[in-house]
Amino acid sequence: QVQVVESGGGLAQAGGSLRLSCAASGNIFSINDMGWYRQAPEKQRELVAVITSGGTIRYADSVKGRFTITRDNAKNTADLQMNSLKPEDTAVYYCNVEDRGSIYGDIYDYWGQGTQVTVSS
Repeated sequence: QVQVVESGGGLAQAGGSLRLSCAASGNIFSINDMGWYRQAPEKQRELVAVITSGGTIRYADSVKGRFTITRDNAKNTADLQMNSLKPEDTAVYYCNVEDRGSIYGDIYDYWGQGTQVTVSS
């Protein structure tokens, strides 16, 4: 099994910044994608940003130009730098890790417990 732990959430004012960190550990074979998702109360979980092992990145339109995702393949970590925060960014943020289970190419999804981000106006 792979364990995923997020950190860095908290309270910020509109226009402020936070940096979220995600660390994967355990029985890692080979991580493909690492991504950040968020879920606000009474809303569906949505993709925020995803980065492949090769460095290809995709952002949600709502965060383009404000958020930056990075990763360290050697350390199995991924960070999300969030700048120019808005109240609508308030949500629980989850880290998602896609790991190859074996040489056969099977891929499994792992999720962290989530970290709360609250942005006040």
